[in-house]
Amino acid sequence: MKYPGGKHALCDVDLEIYGGMFGLLGPNGAGKSTLMRILVALMEPTSGEANIFGYDIRRHRKEIRKILGYLPQDFRFFAKYKTHEFLDYAARLSGMKNSRIRKQAVDDMLETVGLFDVRERYAEKLSGGMKRRLGIAQALIHSPKVIIVDEPTTGLDPEERIRFRNLLANFSKKDVIIILSTHIVGDISSTCNCMALMNKGKVDFYGSPQQMLEQAEGKVWRIHVDSDQLLEIDNRYPVISTIPSGAGWEVQVVAETIEGFNAEPYPPNLEHAYVYYMEKI
Repeated sequence: MKYPGGKHALCDVDLEIYGGMFGLLGPNGAGKSTLMRILVALMEPTSGEANIFGYDIRRHRKEIRKILGYLPQDFRFFAKYKTHEFLDYAARLSGMKNSRIRKQAVDDMLETVGLFDVRERYAEKLSGGMKRRLGIAQALIHSPKVIIVDEPTTGLDPEERIRFRNLLANFSKKDVIIILSTHIVGDISSTCNCMALMNKGKVDFYGSPQQMLEQAEGKVWRIHVDSDQLLEIDNRYPVISTIPSGAGWEVQVVAETIEGFNAEPYPPNLEHAYVYYMEKI
């Protein structure tokens, strides 16, 4: 994907995505949202091809939209609609014409996402977490085969973030493909069985979270330092965490080797692997 002026938003992206939850991880500006907009037929690529269940994104845009559910990062609501009215509107847009069937589908979906008790509340008056749940409800109301969500947990508190991730994980068990685009490592490690790491418009890793985790084996270290050494550590190595410990600090860093400090190996998690991989490329 090339923008006017020759800048590449995406370059040589080659992915195969199967059932379950697929994580698309990368920093802001990595090209994730551009890829999402191409997949939901909101943007046409300047070159290459993409197929969704056999439909070509250039020639079958209408067919693709029928089998897709999409929750964009900047999802908005109509201020005049109550929660159930907005979801009913989304259901009508998806082609659900029978009012009785549609009402039952709306009530069932509101129950599923935990919003039935606030169905009469205006959508704009919902909390941030509730708005994201209503957003996923409108993406799911027509029982799509593929659901694409872009940065769904940004700005949510930890409890609501966990609730939203669990909601997505439950839907991923129903023979649905969910593509989760995020820069939050925890969203990937707790829900996805396959993932890709994007950076500067390219795919730098493709595989399971466990395979990415293996990249950081033996590359994470724990070091105990005093305050004078803390700045030196920060200047020399990528620091993951800094925790007060007695009169000094316990620091976790990612590096091939540590020189000049008494360091011990530390079991890596996906955040360590992400930092290690981003430093390496």
